[in-house]
Order: sequence, then structure tokens, then C-alpha cells
Amino acid sequence: MNPADPAELLAARMLMAFTLGTHIILVPLGVAFPFLVLIANFIGLKRKDPVALKLAQRWSHVMAVLFAVGAVSGTVLSFEMGLLWPGLTGIFGDVFGLPISLEGIFFFLEAIFISIYIFGWKRLSPWPHFWSGVVLPVVALGGVFSIISANGWMNMPTGFTLGSDGRPTDVDPIAAIFNPALGYEFWHMLAAAYMTAGFLVAGVFAMAKVHGHWDRYQRLAFAIPFTVAAIVAPLQMMIGDTVARTVFQEMPVKFAAIEIVWNTGPDQPEIILGELNQTTGVVNGGFPIPGLASWLSGFSTSTIITGLSGVPRDNQPPATIVHWAWDGMIFGGTGLALLATWYLLYWIIRRRLPGTAWFYRCAAVAGVLSVFCIECGWTVTEVGRQPWIVYNILRTADAVTTAGMVRPLFAVVLVIYGLIIVATVLTLRSMSRRWNAGEVVEPNIPYGPIIASSNGTTTPPATSPLASVGASEGEERP
Repeated sequence: MNPADPAELLAARMLMAFTLGTHIILVPLGVAFPFLVLIANFIGLKRKDPVALKLAQRWSHVMAVLFAVGAVSGTVLSFEMGLLWPGLTGIFGDVFGLPISLEGIFFFLEAIFISIYIFGWKRLSPWPHFWSGVVLPVVALGGVFSIISANGWMNMPTGFTLGSDGRPTDVDPIAAIFNPALGYEFWHMLAAAYMTAGFLVAGVFAMAKVHGHWDRYQRLAFAIPFTVAAIVAPLQMMIGDTVARTVFQEMPVKFAAIEIVWNTGPDQPEIILGELNQTTGVVNGGFPIPGLASWLSGFSTSTIITGLSGVPRDNQPPATIVHWAWDGMIFGGTGLALLATWYLLYWIIRRRLPGTAWFYRCAAVAGVLSVFCIECGWTVTEVGRQPWIVYNILRTADAVTTAGMVRPLFAVVLVIYGLIIVATVLTLRSMSRRWNAGEVVEPNIPYGPIIASSNGTTTPPATSPLASVGASEGEERP
């Protein structure tokens, strides 16, 4: 912190970080959970499978609860944008405000179609009900597009001309929406959302496996989200590599912080962990790999990376925080990709789910690890842009409120979020207990399969890890 910074700056940044860091846990579930529900719904209809339909119905109720919670936390976050950063919204609101407005429209559409889908279980015929739910992943994509567009604009602002008074002129909202950062940020966030949601949901049922509960319901509930996450994980590694190279080209100061590079030059090492003293330029600790940072940036050790030494100290981001967050994201994502590879190869070779207990122990913690990765990713994005709230144009210190209400507001938000967390946990636990006790949210699924075995299950053909989720060693296929 600079001693000349406004008194409210640190508190405002802490409040925004807490709110965003909490809300971002719900975002992947809001984006990807509808898709998982629809997969279960499709399997149930296509294969006349009552277990899959029961799973889809139960997941749809969880989806509704999480959407309601996300609506509250997201609304708080929206108010904070205006209350905490009037210098941003007051000056540049007409430039980047359109995607934020569009996000509100997508939010209301999602609320409407979630309601239709939930109530449609007993009021619509099978396939019209399914197709009413197909709208949900599409609308969720629109919401991601809108928010990432606004954030991308803050990283690479376009669509206006900066006047001599520091205010935008010749505003082009469409150019602002389709800013240069939108492409790589959108796909990176979308893949992260599907990975996180898939691993989080699968992790719940991996824990059931660890504790010895593993009937067809648990196997299907594990296989659907884990398969989705496993397919996306290797793709995310490739997307992330593209993102890093784009940041190297377009935001060299942020990239220097990511790699804790002090002096500009070629043959820069990739330093694992380590801490940069931004006063002396000395890197303390860490494990350097000679030339690797330059090679990863331009496929040659002669690639020149801009260092922080040529940047004024008050224009440098806090490099160590950014670097550690980057390392956390990279190592966590690599671990998830390896676990996904284990799963996919086992399925391809053995045509069944893995049977070893260690796989399910790893799968049980994969959801937490994916949340850690997404938190690290947003830390790199937001902290790496500092001290700018609009990159190279508007400083965060110049955008913060001077109203003196940030600390009381922080206390209020902490209470609200605490109540939300407690209510959410109690609600989901109550639903889980009823289901485990054999109670169903709806007495009957009206268009459920007519032909079923005596224990209420059917046996679909084993054609994919989603339709037939092979048992572990010694178990029969479902």
C-alpha cells in the first residue's frame, strides 16, 4: 500500500476480494450444473432408466437452491461495484455497462426457466420438459459471456477514445464488449467452470464410495460429472497455455509478476515458488529451471521477457502474490488433469469405473482442489492488473469511494454471507438426509419408466461411461 492511497482503499479491496472469492465458488455450479442435470435427464428418458430420472430430479432441486444462493451473493457483488468504485462506474459506466446489463437479463431468464423445469416434472410430458431445460446451459453461457466481457474490458480496454479531461469519448459499446481479452478469458473461465462443477459434484459421491455406499445411483451420480470434468481438464491445460502466451504479449508487466522476472532479457528461468523482493530485485528461495520461462513464452530460450525493474515501483503489481497464485493454479490444474487421464484411460482400456480406493480418495478432494485453482486464477487476473482498475488508464486508488462507509459495510456483508453459508449447508444436508432415508422430493416422477425390475432399476446397455457406469473390480455392471 502507498501511504498516499485513500484511507478506504485497503478495506474496499479486502471487501471486494472476500465477496468475489466467495461468490466464485457458486459460479461454476450455476454455469455447469444444469448441463449435468440434463445429461441425467436424457439418460433417463432415452434408456427408460428410473435411477437416472430420480438423479436428475434431485439434482434439479439442488440446482435451484444453489441458484438462489448465487442470486443473493451476486446481487451483493453488483451493489459493491457501484458503492465501492464510483470512479470506475461514474466515468466508464457507459463504455462497459452494456455487458453488465445483459448479464441481468440472462440472470432473469435463468430464474424463469429453472422454475419451469422444476415444476415441469409433474406438469409437462417427458421430452417437452427436457427441452425446457436445454435453455438453461445456453442462458448460463450468456451470463458467463457478459461478466467475462466486462472483466476482459478492464484488462484490455477498448471501444472509446480518452479525452483530454480523462473521460471517454466516441464510445463504441460493441467494440468494448468484444475486447481483445474476451476470447481467451471466456474459454478459460468456461472450462474452469465445467471442471470445478464436475469435480465438486463427483467428489460428493466419491466420498460415498470411500464410506462403502456404492449402488447404481452413486455410480451414475459419480460418472456423469466426473466424465465431463475429465474431458474438459486436458483441454483446459491447452487453453491455459494459450492464455499465458497472450498475457506475455499483451500485458508484459503482469507476466513479469507471474514469472517474478526482475531484469529484462532472454533465457529467463521458470522459478517454482520463490519470493521477489521488489525493492532490491532479489529472488529468495524457489527452484529455478534455467531458460524454461523464455522457452514457454516463445518456444525459444532466446525469447526476451520484460522485467519489473524498468517499471516504476508504484506501477508494479505485488509480484510474489501473483506468482504464488499462478503456481497454485498450474500445479493444482496439472494434478486434476492427471487424475482425469487416469480415469479416461481406465475407462478406455477396462470399460468400467476405476476400482482402486486411492482413485476415489483423490476424486473426493478433486472438487476442493478445483475450487482452489479457480480462486488462484482470479487472484492472478485481478491482483496481477494492479495498481490499475482499468489497465494503464485508471488507478484503483483513483476509483475507490471516499464515503467512509466501507468498514461498516464489510461487517454487514460478513454477517449476510455467514447466514447464507449456514442456511445453504443446513438446507442441502436436510435434503440429503431425506433422500438417504428413502424420501423423494416429488412422490413420483410422472413420466418415469413403466418397465422396471423389482428393485426399481433397469439395466441399460453398456455403450458409454455415462449410460453404463461399470462397477469396480468384483462388482457387477449396473
